[in-house]
Amino acid sequence: MQTTRAINRRTFLQASALSVFATSGCVSIPRPASGFIDAHVHVWTPDTQRYPLAEGFLREKDMVPTSFTPTELFANCRAEGVARIVLIQMSFYKFDNSYMLDVMAAQPGVFSGVAVVDETKPDVVSEMKALALRGVRGFRVRASRELAEAWKTSQGMRKMWSHAAEAGLAICPLADPDALPALQAMCKDFPKTRVVVDHFARIGVSGSVLPEELEQLSRLSDFENTFVKTSAFYALGAKTPPYADLAPMIRTLHSAFGARRLLWASDCPYQVQPGHHYADSIGLIRDRLEFLSAEDKEWMLRKTAEQIFFA
Repeated sequence: MQTTRAINRRTFLQASALSVFATSGCVSIPRPASGFIDAHVHVWTPDTQRYPLAEGFLREKDMVPTSFTPTELFANCRAEGVARIVLIQMSFYKFDNSYMLDVMAAQPGVFSGVAVVDETKPDVVSEMKALALRGVRGFRVRASRELAEAWKTSQGMRKMWSHAAEAGLAICPLADPDALPALQAMCKDFPKTRVVVDHFARIGVSGSVLPEELEQLSRLSDFENTFVKTSAFYALGAKTPPYADLAPMIRTLHSAFGARRLLWASDCPYQVQPGHHYADSIGLIRDRLEFLSAEDKEWMLRKTAEQIFFA
């Protein structure tokens, strides 16, 4: 009877998710056999009744643009050969991963997910296990210098890193450059934990790529399970397409990590705001960097993300 109830509940949840996206105009696409992978995208819906924002967030102020659904995403990425997406839980939903999970359930095989959980809860590992059963393969953590320093004594955060290593899941820090020494210390404490650093650790967000910050990021290559997303080009350096000024930073990280530990990602919908286009983001890796071989591009545009988030 318990098995039957579990199957019925799973069928109901999948049917409910499909119903949500049928009514919102999302067209189902078949499970892809090939194509590029965008390793970092946020999606959200204007339906704040079904998917309410977390306390402290306002629809008018925080939801910019007001909508970025899978249909809107596909309109940008499919023309560039992107077939699969790694969804990143949006901050204004906080610990309620419902919308992301429903998007994933509605189109199996197309999406993987990076969730956000509350590491202060005593059942954080149980939550990680439950989310993994629903296709989540990573967990986002915010890493300013102060927050990352606090990880040293945070039981919950250390439980997360330990369980991630045991279960083959990824810890995905949205790190500031000044958090890199503390992040390095965590990698030393948990060398088996797969770590995927978002957006070059935001090096260059000030407009300049500082050599000392890039050296700190490069030091993480000493840990074989650490990876870096080459992403959010619109927000770094000169912040102007075709983003050629970021080429030296990518070259440095390519020399340190190798292509097999680098992932390309767009950071949509922010990459498709006025003055920026999806094609400019993927085009920097796919078309413009002569120091990348065809095999390098295959890893950065598909294989690395596939092994971490779709295996």
